[in-house]
Amino acid sequence: MRISFNFLAPIALRNRQRLKVFIDSIFEAEHIEANMIDFIFCSDSYLLEINRSFLQHDYFTDIITFSMADIKSPVVGEIYISADTIRTNASRFNTTIERELHRVMFHGILHLCGHKDKTKKERSIMTAKEEHYLSLYFNVPRGA
Repeated sequence: MRISFNFLAPIALRNRQRLKVFIDSIFEAEHIEANMIDFIFCSDSYLLEINRSFLQHDYFTDIITFSMADIKSPVVGEIYISADTIRTNASRFNTTIERELHRVMFHGILHLCGHKDKTKKERSIMTAKEEHYLSLYFNVPRGA
């Protein structure tokens, strides 16, 4: 699988090779075949314009995920992430920028695996999966 990181706005992303291997392992654990994922790190204003143009939503967000593949094909996706909102939310949720960035990245991957977050039940499942993968990635036992 090809995973690329594209920076239209600066944000620190360490251990990129390890992260690529881990992202591949998420698809494996979710029993989803993936072909290509592009992460695009951008500004709030850039992501707002995408939200308006493609989704007809007039509000800021931290992430927008687009699946580009047919239903039966291996996953091809673009994940747009606002570096500005990552920094704001890290402070707001009293976590590190690194952890918040990875949470949002894993959130996008989970969307590409077919998980939704529109209902309370879906959000609960999504959040539990995000925490599970964060704990695995950062080698921190759950609840610690």
